[in-house]
Amino acid sequence: MKINKLARGAVALLALATAGVSLTACSGLGSSGGGGGGKNSLSFLVDNGDQTVAAANAVAAAFHAANPSITVNVQTRPQGSDGDNAVKTRLSTGEMTDVFAYNNGSLMQALKPAQNLVAVSDQSWASGLDKTFVDSTTSDGKLYGAPQATAFGGGVLYNIPVFKKLGLEIPQTWADFVKDASTIKAAGITPIIQTYAADSTWTSQLFVLGDYHNLEAQVPDFAAQYTAGKDKYATTPAALAGFQHIAEMRPYFNKDYRSASLNDGIGDVATGKGAMYPQLGAVANNIDTVAPGKANDVGFFAMPGQDAAENGMTVWPGNAIYIPKTTKGAKLDAAKKFQAFWASKAGCDAQTKGTAPQGPYLVKSCTLPSNVSQVAKDTQAYFKDGKASAALEFKSPIKGPNLEQICIQVGTGQVSAPKGASLYDEDVKKQAKQLGLPGW
Repeated sequence: MKINKLARGAVALLALATAGVSLTACSGLGSSGGGGGGKNSLSFLVDNGDQTVAAANAVAAAFHAANPSITVNVQTRPQGSDGDNAVKTRLSTGEMTDVFAYNNGSLMQALKPAQNLVAVSDQSWASGLDKTFVDSTTSDGKLYGAPQATAFGGGVLYNIPVFKKLGLEIPQTWADFVKDASTIKAAGITPIIQTYAADSTWTSQLFVLGDYHNLEAQVPDFAAQYTAGKDKYATTPAALAGFQHIAEMRPYFNKDYRSASLNDGIGDVATGKGAMYPQLGAVANNIDTVAPGKANDVGFFAMPGQDAAENGMTVWPGNAIYIPKTTKGAKLDAAKKFQAFWASKAGCDAQTKGTAPQGPYLVKSCTLPSNVSQVAKDTQAYFKDGKASAALEFKSPIKGPNLEQICIQVGTGQVSAPKGASLYDEDVKKQAKQLGLPGW
């Protein structure tokens, strides 16, 4: 299964937002003084996104400062499918680095963790991790990684001054969301921002994917039944709702939604030209680049559902730090120390120095600095209140590759919401058969 393009799109944006970091200077170099050799030198593989590399080098340097006898040499790989293939090839040939960073969820399962990765359930730090991360990084009852970076939510970015001016409160039900959209439109402001430009098509999926917490609240076993080929989007009302929401909101879209890009959407919600933008909280890092000085004018709330009492945020957990089974002896001992450092407050603090966090850390002892974006603070609040659930792709290996195009078909009125859901069920069916899943 290829990684969800929704998350990849956000990662690509974050890489652009931190373009000031020199990739050439970071890639493949020791992150601390001295090359180090033998048992006290660890190789560490990460993707080549600028933000990823900056955080990796910051953590490696802080770890070396705390453990002077161990040097960590950061190496890089491509992002996207080429990076997936590089990780799988290295594992299959026994040539993986001593430690590596990679996705969790369905992509981790594809690495055959029991065969290739060192389980860490018995480590003392494992009990200090957020349940969302643990659930997405566990296979057959065993935990395999430590958190890398922060989690981010899928929901709605909103313009705080517009909401204050119109006396609007954060909507927790879909009915209230629709009422707010009507009020905003009557005030002459674009209620809902959509961005279907060729380089931003992944953004079309938020109404569907960002609604998963609400779906699961109504159908607790949906992930299992969906994976087994029993529950479908078209025949499960709570799942169909995401497609219906796209269709229902069409009259409230920005006029240029067919050609608008992600940066156009960020600029509109930041300046108040538009009021609400279904989006990933991770893009908050780019607000100051697109609309300087407006970062504190943008907040975040979870996609509204049917029941305010059950409303919560859909989460994309951060990636994980893994140790391959080819790492042995003194190298393994050092690798475990390095992995444990990522799961500590010191590790989180080092990441923060390397790059601005875009959501909450998934280590319970870690806190966000006071100067993070309002979006990050709002995201953290859902975790604190226990109202956050991992996205479906972290609970099922199935995500059809054509969802974004199907959402655009619904959003542009080419097909109805029920038809869109049916098309996605067919898209999913093809992938499930390719994966050889039973029940399909």
